[in-house]
Amino acid sequence: MWGGHRKRGLRQFVVAILRRGARNGAEIMNDMEVMTHGWWRPSPGSVYPLLEEMVADGTARRLPDGRYELLTLPTFDWGPRGVEPRTSSDALREISGLTSFLEDLKGTPPGFTDSVKKEIDQVADRIRRLRD
Repeated sequence: MWGGHRKRGLRQFVVAILRRGARNGAEIMNDMEVMTHGWWRPSPGSVYPLLEEMVADGTARRLPDGRYELLTLPTFDWGPRGVEPRTSSDALREISGLTSFLEDLKGTPPGFTDSVKKEIDQVADRIRRLRD
């Protein structure tokens, strides 16, 4: 249920943040950085896949404006865990999470996507080549 997020307690932080109100992934990362006094800012590759897991397991839902809302309070298993191997599915979830992060940033600041269009096209081309 936790995927690779259980080691650092990311899920617990996200639940605590969403208990205060709906947030998008970028806002969650900002809130987490504030909560930890700058000690920890999780990556988009961690936050967005976790949010997708929470939607899939019914803990949260994604609102039409891209923010996430907590639906239920999960219980946490605090027992020891081993390190799970990364799979191609894990990597694709991370890419999807990073894409969601870029979608949240689109237009902030104005022209953001204009400045990175070339890099987006290069990454998209590389991903398309993986299908061949």
